[in-house]
Amino acid sequence: MTQTENVPVAAPTDQPPLLSARHVTMRFGGLVAVDNVDFDVYPGEIMGLIGPNGAGKTTFFNCLTGLYRPTSGRVMFNGATLPPKPGKVVRAGVARTFQNIRLFANMTALENVMVARYCRTSSGPLTSILRGPKFRREERQTRARAEELLDFVGLPEAADSLARNLPYGDQRRLEIARALATDPKLLLLDEPTAGMNPQETRQAEELILKIRDQGLAVITIEHDMRFIFNLCDRVLCLVQGRSLALGTPDEVQSDPRVIEAYIGTGPETEPGSDVGSDVGSDVGSTGGREEDADA
Repeated sequence: MTQTENVPVAAPTDQPPLLSARHVTMRFGGLVAVDNVDFDVYPGEIMGLIGPNGAGKTTFFNCLTGLYRPTSGRVMFNGATLPPKPGKVVRAGVARTFQNIRLFANMTALENVMVARYCRTSSGPLTSILRGPKFRREERQTRARAEELLDFVGLPEAADSLARNLPYGDQRRLEIARALATDPKLLLLDEPTAGMNPQETRQAEELILKIRDQGLAVITIEHDMRFIFNLCDRVLCLVQGRSLALGTPDEVQSDPRVIEAYIGTGPETEPGSDVGSDVGSDVGSTGGREEDADA
């Protein structure tokens, strides 16, 4: 892939948001994991979601994608309330990847992508069992689309390889291809560069920009601040389940509250001091994971 540079854009004001979350709250007994969060994502926008471990990022993702039913608040997509059921969320046009890779390990890369594509086919059980003309036509279309997506993410030679035999970075890209097979308008990526080396991280960044250039909106959770601030148009920082800061990468990384949330304050680090550039190196080196803490 060639090196691609993102040009951050301000949130559009002349069109409605693609996804809009209002007062989303998620409680687990006495624990408030997500606390009254408002969130908008616009068509063609790359949105970053950051925060220390346990900030509620993955829980918030789960509320947006139907894995959790929010305790209160609502999520709107394309002007309609998004039902808290994963299958209906996918059919509405929202797809996601997970923090921990969830491929079908004993299926080939091509089969993994084809499985996701079946949410857009219409052959009934009887036609599928009898392998009638409609089934055969949709099967050819599904295979062709899966091959196209493998090529798009840079895995054209991996079609017949078992998912479990692929290198880690390729498995991450395969997950993205599988999500794209559902024909989403919005793609949510939960730590897409976790465990990657610098070269794989650059490839992931270029792939996300290619996806945006196809007209999709993207939301990504990441602990690598350099990745987030270089890639995203806007960034939301969550701390203890609450929205702490929202703005352009420059605004968020220079916000004293964000700096304090990540590296704290002390005699030599006062709120508002010029340490925004240190946030990336400090957090990016943690390799932090949050799924268990959020759950």
